[in-house]
Amino acid sequence: MTDPNSPWQNHLLNSLAVSKYEHFFPHLELIEMPLGDVLYESGDEVRYAYFPTTCIVSLVYVMESGAPAEIAVVGDDGMIGVSLFMGGGTMPNRAVVRSAGQAYRLRAALLMQEFNRFGGYRNGALHDLLLRYTQTLLTQIAQTAACNRHHFVDQQLCRWLLLSLDRLHSNELITTQELIANMLGVRREGITEAAGKLQQAHLINCRRGRITVLDRKGLEERACECYQVIKAEADRLLPSTQPISSATHFPVQKCELVKSHSSNSFRE
Repeated sequence: MTDPNSPWQNHLLNSLAVSKYEHFFPHLELIEMPLGDVLYESGDEVRYAYFPTTCIVSLVYVMESGAPAEIAVVGDDGMIGVSLFMGGGTMPNRAVVRSAGQAYRLRAALLMQEFNRFGGYRNGALHDLLLRYTQTLLTQIAQTAACNRHHFVDQQLCRWLLLSLDRLHSNELITTQELIANMLGVRREGITEAAGKLQQAHLINCRRGRITVLDRKGLEERACECYQVIKAEADRLLPSTQPISSATHFPVQKCELVKSHSSNSFRE
């Protein structure tokens, strides 16, 4: 049986060869990611990289008025903290947990040490992998901006649901229409109407605080082209999901997550 707490649940970590990265994995720290916890605010120093396994993290831009809008979503497909190796060192937006679960974190210095370990034209697998992942993330951000500008709310909702499903191990999302409206930057009434249309078409079932996808294929057909553009780029640049590694077990550190709005609020 696959260990649900294994770092191999994250697709980026799972694609790294154990024989070459056995020194790397013991430094990963397993942490709880409660719903609504803010990992970073815009401008915060990036002290850790996060590799989600069973949670989903939203990258959110917050306007001066306080109005939020989701610009990308990260789950078991990726990581939080790309600005570390892109040269910025600080978070350009808020990172908030919108589906509770777990993740592995790695200290920034350790990630950069591994990222630069080979250098020059002999860059290691982690270096190349993270740069390819960054391109998929940029594609998602750009396509989300275009989608929010040009497509109907029900199409945006389909994209949002499909991207969420791709990063979960279930067809059920624990969320609210108000949260979705905040993430998409639209009025709650618009989400209520859009969700009603999808439910009447028997594509989803909405209950208080939960959305169950009944017909994924139908949802994909109802969505605009943006979801397929994002998915196709990820399929092109990132390794296909490999069988979860189970032969090797590394000791991992466990941390207790303190409810706070700062990534500095962890204690071991």
